[in-house]
Amino acid sequence: MTETVRKQLDQFLTNKGLRRTKQRDVIVEAAFGTTEHFNAEELHDMVRKIDRSVSRATVYRTLGLLVECKLLHEVDLGRDQTYYDPNFLDKPEHNHLICQDCDRVVEFEDDHITLLEDCITKRLGFTPSGKSIRITANCDELARTGQCTRTGGCGHGHDHEHVVTH
Repeated sequence: MTETVRKQLDQFLTNKGLRRTKQRDVIVEAAFGTTEHFNAEELHDMVRKIDRSVSRATVYRTLGLLVECKLLHEVDLGRDQTYYDPNFLDKPEHNHLICQDCDRVVEFEDDHITLLEDCITKRLGFTPSGKSIRITANCDELARTGQCTRTGGCGHGHDHEHVVTH
């Protein structure tokens, strides 16, 4: 758990009249010990590798707290469940591209998108309070050659990468 995460969480818990617990610390360690997006069940599996005594209910309650204090973001990856993204503290302006062939999630940032969002919201008379861009796409390499070298053949998985464009 980074010092930034620890401080922000401690302040939030204090303001809510809650305390840090060993189980919460284990959940936070698991959640921020990865750059991968995860759902609640995947986080529970990661937590149980560290401490088998942590219950599913504690994981769900702690996820709610982490989202409420803005350490984790809920993201819609076009799947039938909520996913959580631990990468917004380091890259607050990133967006997501999801490969429909292999489920790979590519995080990307682009200064032009940020400018376009600002122009659109100002023109329409709004001040943005949040944003989320999700692009679903098919792999051009897979369509062209029948294989995708970035994912080991485009088998189903949850590979993750980050790209910055300008």
